[in-house]
Parts: sequence; structure tokens; C-alpha cells
Amino acid sequence: MSTTQSDRLRGLVEPLVAAKALDLEEIEVSRAGRRGLLRVVVDSDEGVELDVCAELSREISEKLDETDVMGDGEYVLEVSSPGAERPLTEHRHYVRATGRLVKLQLAEGGDLVTRILAVDEDGLDTEVPGVKGRKPTARRIAFADIAKARVEIEFNRKDKKEEEA
Repeated sequence: MSTTQSDRLRGLVEPLVAAKALDLEEIEVSRAGRRGLLRVVVDSDEGVELDVCAELSREISEKLDETDVMGDGEYVLEVSSPGAERPLTEHRHYVRATGRLVKLQLAEGGDLVTRILAVDEDGLDTEVPGVKGRKPTARRIAFADIAKARVEIEFNRKDKKEEEA
């Protein structure tokens, strides 16, 4: 996607996303056969409901129809929330993952699976799960020490709402 097209799309989409109190995480244009594919990924601290994605998709589609930013060819518009295993790249991603199990690739080498307990400007307070009957251990990890991070899927994880009930 050319920088000009990317800038024009961002300028068109960002106000619509912000009006729904969402964060624009990603805009991606690619080819799907003879058609173009415009993928818009949005998120918020509370997550994104399907109905909100559908509303936003209609609004973006109407705006795109008023412009030539996607060119003359056919394209498919996809508006969605980030996947469960998306990479954590922004401070807000770590905040939203508080309470979740994450896999960190450390800058010094090696991987660490840990649960985020708290996030501040400098890094994470985490709890490394105990293995084979051992107790979990607390660990502080600075953002500078993290090369990559991704939420781990937990099938047995209790939802915060379940824990509060």
C-alpha cells in the first residue's frame, strides 16, 4: 500500500473509529485474487462487540464510496477486532492484557510464559506460574527487556466476571 493511500485511508477511517470510542490498531490493504482487501482492525479497553464492527463497517463503506481512495477495482472491506493471539506492541495492549497469560520473547534470549499482574510506564509486574507443585513467583520485567510478546490462549481460564460472582 502506498504511503499516500495509507495516509488517505487513515485520515478517512480514524475519525469514524474515534467517534465510536475505539482505537484504530491497523489498516492493511492487500490483494485477494482480482479484488483488493481492506482490513481495518479496531480495539478498546472493553473489547469490541460484533454490532459495533458491523456499524463501523457500514460507515466506512459509505465514506469509501464517496472517495476514490480504493481506486476503481473491486475490494472487500473487513472490520474486526484483533485476534486473541495478536502481538502486544503498544503500552495499551499490555494494559488490556492485565490478568492474562502471555508469552514473552526476551531481548537477552529465551522465552517466558507469565501472567501480567500490573503495568506501568517502565514495564510489567508478573507472576510466573509454578511448575510441578511449586508456588508461582513474582517477576518484574522492563519493556526494554521484551523483544516480542503475545497473549497465550487459556481454555481453562476463569473470566474476571466469573471470579467476582
